[in-house]
Amino acid sequence: MTSQVSSHAEQADSAVVGGQRKPSGDGGKEVRRLDRVIIRFAGDSGDGMQLTGDRFTSETASFGNDLSTLPNFPAEIRAPAGTLPGVSSFQLHFADHDILTPGDAPNVLVAMNPAALKANIADVPRGAEIIVNTDEFTKRAMQKVGYASSPLEDGSLDGFHVHPVPLTTLTVEALKEFELSRKDAGRSKNMFALGLLSWMYHRPTEGTESFLKSKFAKKPDIAAANITAFRAGWNFGETTEDFAVSYEVAPAAQAFPTGTYRNISGNLALSYGLVAASRQADLPLYLGSYPITPASDILHELSKHKNFGVRTFQAEDEIAGIGAALGAAFGGSLAVTTTSGPGVALKSETIGLAVSLELPLLVVDIQRGGPSTGLPTKTEQADLLQAMYGRNGEAPVPIVAPRTPADCFDAALEAARIALTYRTPVFLLSDGYLANGSEPWRIPEVDELPDLRPQFAHGPNHTLDDGTEVFWPYKRDPRTLARPWAVPGTPGLEHRIGGIEKQDGTGNISYDPANHDLMVRTRQAKVDGIDVPDLEVDDESGAAELLVLGWGSTYGPITAAVRRLRNAGQQVAQAHLRHLNPLPGNLGEVLKRYPHVVVPEMNLGQLATLIRAKYLVDARSYTQVNGMPFKAEQLATVLKEALDG
Repeated sequence: MTSQVSSHAEQADSAVVGGQRKPSGDGGKEVRRLDRVIIRFAGDSGDGMQLTGDRFTSETASFGNDLSTLPNFPAEIRAPAGTLPGVSSFQLHFADHDILTPGDAPNVLVAMNPAALKANIADVPRGAEIIVNTDEFTKRAMQKVGYASSPLEDGSLDGFHVHPVPLTTLTVEALKEFELSRKDAGRSKNMFALGLLSWMYHRPTEGTESFLKSKFAKKPDIAAANITAFRAGWNFGETTEDFAVSYEVAPAAQAFPTGTYRNISGNLALSYGLVAASRQADLPLYLGSYPITPASDILHELSKHKNFGVRTFQAEDEIAGIGAALGAAFGGSLAVTTTSGPGVALKSETIGLAVSLELPLLVVDIQRGGPSTGLPTKTEQADLLQAMYGRNGEAPVPIVAPRTPADCFDAALEAARIALTYRTPVFLLSDGYLANGSEPWRIPEVDELPDLRPQFAHGPNHTLDDGTEVFWPYKRDPRTLARPWAVPGTPGLEHRIGGIEKQDGTGNISYDPANHDLMVRTRQAKVDGIDVPDLEVDDESGAAELLVLGWGSTYGPITAAVRRLRNAGQQVAQAHLRHLNPLPGNLGEVLKRYPHVVVPEMNLGQLATLIRAKYLVDARSYTQVNGMPFKAEQLATVLKEALDG
């Protein structure tokens, strides 16, 4: 089993598994050391797979491993039980070194029913371990998903290490002292499975037990039952002969700079970044939002932080949400609206109004599969052109994109810097993969955060020919081209707002053709002149002829694929864009250095289209729109083909 798991693990991010073994002091069971493992929990959407995966992830983070996760669940609140559309899964990749992706395929699959097995078996490599809940493999359940015969008996799972475990029966037996019905007791089978996997991989248990006590504090009997099931799963692994080996994955201390770390999801990191930005700007944070998957978690999280001056407004619709946020920006707040692609479509008119008013506003778009309702719980990068051009008229908006879950924190700070400095709405493009995925995050010190405090207008800023001092709301900073931010109620700073074109300087309504041309070009120049860092290129030898250019959440799979090729002796350069509008000033020069450019995207080639148009380079687009992130092996194959011409 070690060699098979090791071989597959090498495929994930191209590291080598040690495969060291040491004898166990407990019952003669063997302990094997690995440097990485990929586990996938799968079951009905009511089986608690997301909770199970989250708890295993939390304990793994506390142990000190580097990790990356991929939750995958149906859009329905409660999909039909026992069906393929109702399968929910949670994949976790953890290691004793730096990793970048949730892994291409699991080394261990926990299948709670036939549907979970059938939906995931194609991803599982031969030689991997499969733990199945045999209690659910009834004739009716198997027929519901198209099994003509039992896969546990017909030989279709030959080549896998299958562990048939009656999880439901064992859980019910462990909880018989609680006098629960079989159905109620069986609901804790996910905790039994979690205990078993925690034993298999030497995960800490104290955090999970504390979590259960806290979660069910008002129902101590339920808390006790879940803890008992969790401990029973651990004890089962320790005593049964079916699991003769357990595994150790050492902490990844060498992979991280010194600091305090915690596990964090992209949406949580983004929420914390917004709170930090408001504190560093010394402004109240206002969120005007309407719930939409996968952005709703940000609304939920920010609603908890009133003590930091955060105000959240759950509006009746998307239009009201952004309208309230823009009003808050006019009133002097750091204003945010959160949504996904369908919501951006509804918000587009007000975003155009924010461009015209030249007020700071953060538009957070957590992208998902489209068009229309599309795939609400699946990931995609297909809103880039919508963010660039999805408004009437010439309405340029800066765009910032995080590359990992933890990077969502820094991206939020950067988006706020641009909005406050240049008085403009800013798009922050995350996606479902980043939003729901998680990784370790080093908690920054306060003195590491940027100073974002803006300058408000306090009095007259222009002198007329007759010597009269007046306030001109569109008299611009010569460096940034930003107009003054005049908070309503400040004496002497009264001025018009609205969507009709303003006269340069005075802000009076103007239909003058020359003035409109000037204002359109000035707004564009303001965005074009935003200070963004030069693009950094990772080209170890300087001799690479292939550049892989990415943006957003493709960072992990691209970097893993590049590492793999370099370990095989190939020369590949990599660059990743955080700023998509404006693009870094040196991007054109970088592109000209490489005869071959490949742009992987989870859309039909939107960045590649922009790159070709702006820089006239023959960028090759490689795309995927299946609702899932790229796999490292998949990208490595594509890049190898590009290298081979």
